[in-house]
Amino acid sequence: MADQVANLDEIRALLAHLPGPDLAAGAAASARQAQLTKPIGSLGRLEELAVWLATWQARHPPRLEHPRTLVFAANHGVAARGVSAYPAAVTAQMVQNFVAGGAAVNQLCRVFDAGLKVYEMNLDRPTGDIVVEPAMSEEECARAIAYGMMAVEPGIDALALGEMGIGNTTAAAALCAGLFGGAAELWTGPGTGVAGAALEVKRAAVAEAVMRHRRAAGDPFDMLRRLGGLELAAIAGAVMAARLGRVPVVLDGFASTAAAAVLLAANPRALDHCVVAHLSAEPGHRRLVEQIGQRPLFDLGMRLGEASGAILAFGVLRAAVACHNGMATFAEAGVSGPS
Repeated sequence: MADQVANLDEIRALLAHLPGPDLAAGAAASARQAQLTKPIGSLGRLEELAVWLATWQARHPPRLEHPRTLVFAANHGVAARGVSAYPAAVTAQMVQNFVAGGAAVNQLCRVFDAGLKVYEMNLDRPTGDIVVEPAMSEEECARAIAYGMMAVEPGIDALALGEMGIGNTTAAAALCAGLFGGAAELWTGPGTGVAGAALEVKRAAVAEAVMRHRRAAGDPFDMLRRLGGLELAAIAGAVMAARLGRVPVVLDGFASTAAAAVLLAANPRALDHCVVAHLSAEPGHRRLVEQIGQRPLFDLGMRLGEASGAILAFGVLRAAVACHNGMATFAEAGVSGPS
């Protein structure tokens, strides 16, 4: 279906017809949880996650044998304003580091056996500088969303989504302010480590960009086109395709959550098949997860991006599945159940 998407109106139409939860699978998972040899609720969110996986995989028991990690990389025109501690050339250099196996994402994927695919998105052509022009044309945005949709292949049990793009916390902050309101300083943090005068430059860029585009944007997808980036659009597309393919999604930090939030702003049920892996140290992320009604699974002070936190969450999900599927029931173990 994704290769047939030609414009944002077709994306909007798809979003309006997303499949809902598989209530039968969810009910089967909940019924089994009640029979396992433990007090009900004693495994906390592990129990919730097992039911969530079954509900959105549309099967019981749930499985986590084939997780996949997708990292989308793109460049941003606003980076030329000095909003990052690193030059824009680092995006392509880090992609090569991913390919060579030298990045954090590579090590984490090995630990959790989560197949990694990295997608370069026209790194030689950064998006427009959002301070003075839209990041993308409608066609470019729709094409990027479709590209992310096509990256979601059949046979995946769960998906971790991440990004690489110098300047993308600036775009993410502007996108959040555009979608949900609030002053630029509430959304704009250090990103790669900017501070002092450089952080003020970044906040000013976000404020000017939002002022230019917020009133002109027709809807959340138009806001994404104006204030986002190619990799953020691709993440939004991957979230949509995962929903259509019954694949639960684990979102990483600030940038990937901001990309997914575009869908929720357009459809309040669009992220029901997603969990946020961790609370990023980027300050806007706490505000964002509260805005979209999510509870991150953990808080380790991470702010790297490249799906690093989302991959760690696969360990939590595997634990949830192992307990749900492997524990004995009261009847099987000959243990007296609750009275």
